[in-house]
Amino acid sequence: MTFADKYGPWALVAGASEGVGAAFAAELAARGLNVVLLARRQHALDEVADAVESRSNAQTRTLVVDLSEGSAAEKIAAATADLDIGLLVYCAGSDTEIVPFLDNELSSAEGMLQRNCLAPMQLTHHFGRSMVERGRGGIMLLSSGAAFVGAPSMAVYGATKAFDVIFMEGLWSELRDHGVDALGVVLGTTDTPALRRVRQSRGLAGPDEPVRGATSPQEVVTAALDDLGKTPTCMAGRQIRWGSRILSPIPRRLQVRLMAFMSRREMGDGHDT
Repeated sequence: MTFADKYGPWALVAGASEGVGAAFAAELAARGLNVVLLARRQHALDEVADAVESRSNAQTRTLVVDLSEGSAAEKIAAATADLDIGLLVYCAGSDTEIVPFLDNELSSAEGMLQRNCLAPMQLTHHFGRSMVERGRGGIMLLSSGAAFVGAPSMAVYGATKAFDVIFMEGLWSELRDHGVDALGVVLGTTDTPALRRVRQSRGLAGPDEPVRGATSPQEVVTAALDDLGKTPTCMAGRQIRWGSRILSPIPRRLQVRLMAFMSRREMGDGHDT
């Protein structure tokens, strides 16, 4: 079965306006998938769509949706009702504020919870059921090294990214026998336009200055697609792979397998109470 047969004919990339999301869109189109591009800025989506269509035979569709709004998943489901979505790639969810929890408005934290946890959970439930019915498909949810240990000024961000990792690892165990691949993609420092803007705003770098030593968006995409269907968690880049081994010498795939074994031994197959 080809990549397009397994994960096509359409992919939905949330957070596709630049950086890792745009790189995913380009690579998936090159592999034969049509791509729904989703973000908040129409002009940026149009640029990505034009680039994708000029370099491939893929069709594109753009959706302008704010994923921090409670109705986001419902809007996306309605806008893609006529499409066969075989791959969901959720790249949205970076934190550009990076301030202590109590110094920020609670609404900011609530929006992040919606964008990083509720929206991807809702979209996974919606598209995942169709994938299981067809017996094929994939779901990738991007996380961060901030998920491993709590850090100042990233309390909520790190907590939501921890949710993303555990959510995908659990689904990997649940869905793999149904032909659907779930993958949590953990990013370290990645040289994205968003990170460059944050560094510039804090006086750490000049305009559009590359982030030294950081992983490139294309490296993230390559690592994620290489691991899709093989493991529950991808450490996308040399830096994050090194860091994760220091924090936990036991590979996460083995941890997930052990947890699945213990869960089935104690609770049955997951359908019994």
